[in-house]
Amino acid sequence: MNNLAETIGIKGVEFSNLAAKTHVRKVSEASGSSFLSGIRILPKDRREAMFAIYAFCREIDDIADEPRALDEKRRLLSEWRQEIDSIFIGNPFKLTGLALSIAINAYDLQKQDFQDLIDGMEMDANETATHAPSMEILDIYCDRVASSVGRLSVRVFGETSKSAQQVAFSLGRALQLTNILRDIHDDAKQDRLYLPANLLDQFGIKTRKPMEVVLHEAIPSVCNSLAEIALAHYRDASSAMTGCSRRNMRPALMMMLVYQRVLNELMNRGWKNLKKPVKVSKAAKLWILLRHGFF
Repeated sequence: MNNLAETIGIKGVEFSNLAAKTHVRKVSEASGSSFLSGIRILPKDRREAMFAIYAFCREIDDIADEPRALDEKRRLLSEWRQEIDSIFIGNPFKLTGLALSIAINAYDLQKQDFQDLIDGMEMDANETATHAPSMEILDIYCDRVASSVGRLSVRVFGETSKSAQQVAFSLGRALQLTNILRDIHDDAKQDRLYLPANLLDQFGIKTRKPMEVVLHEAIPSVCNSLAEIALAHYRDASSAMTGCSRRNMRPALMMMLVYQRVLNELMNRGWKNLKKPVKVSKAAKLWILLRHGFF
């Protein structure tokens, strides 16, 4: 009788794990993010861990972005803080939490990185970073919403070295700054302005109204300066990668190359027509996959 009960219990756990893994994979694949092209080359267990991380990011990002009252956003983010606490004592309540617990146990993911991500989403919800933050605040924001993901990711990739941590630090910032530069106009329509006050002041932009900033004659100078900061982070990330296993860091390299192309296309387009979209072609992404995804 005891053996039968144990068998049923094991099957129940296996079913729950399968449901959790299916859930995070569907959340990830529904996004259509460039993120997916890099992680598809990973072995199955590592790929599933990245799906769990991405689904967590997606779910807390939706809380910050959706049109809810601030108190409701804070409540939902607080629920996720409690979920992270529960995961680390072995008692997750959410499907995504269960998928994360599997990844945490397999790859020694750090609790602080998940807490940092939630803190970053709270900065969005509280509008701490969305109305011309200082350069210092913007850097903190980039660390919380992007470099923290890098710190989690490199562990899943199989890297725990100081060089891998530096990749996470620099590449996370580079990717987030590229996103900011790509989305300036769309963010402004939502009354968001991530461009740092330091650069706005440097080039004589006194207004902090997002659409007025977008239309200001000095906006190209601000964008070029921020793009140079992003390029420096890409260079630092590329240099740090030389101290890591090339095979392990293939997903990070592919992500870096795709986003570098986005930034280059933005710079080639220029900053006078911020509504004109910039995308990396499927052919270019395929070339990156073939060139760097298999070796």
